[in-house]
Amino acid sequence: QVRLVESGGGLVQAGGSLRLSCAASGSRSSFKVMGWYRQAPGKQRDLVATISRGGTTDYADSVKGRFTISGDNAKNTVNLQMNSLKPEDTAVYYCNAEGTYSNVYYWGQGTQVTVSS
Repeated sequence: QVRLVESGGGLVQAGGSLRLSCAASGSRSSFKVMGWYRQAPGKQRDLVATISRGGTTDYADSVKGRFTISGDNAKNTVNLQMNSLKPEDTAVYYCNAEGTYSNVYYWGQGTQVTVSS
């Protein structure tokens, strides 16, 4: 059983910063990739950033240069530092993890990020 829990969302003014964190339950969990996705009302859930177990990162074009993803393989945690936030970044942000052995994707419950003008 794997459970992902996100935290760090909130309300921030445009140009501000937030740091999201995600922690996976269980000390024996192992993931190939962990990442962040987001979904705005009426929109599909889109990739924001991912990081592999080896440290390779990938970012959506819309967040490149502003967001930084980091993780800790031993602790099964992943963070997303969001700088220079824009109103269009407003969405529910979801943590995602792909199991190394189960080949199953896990999702957190989501954390709301709201960026005001």
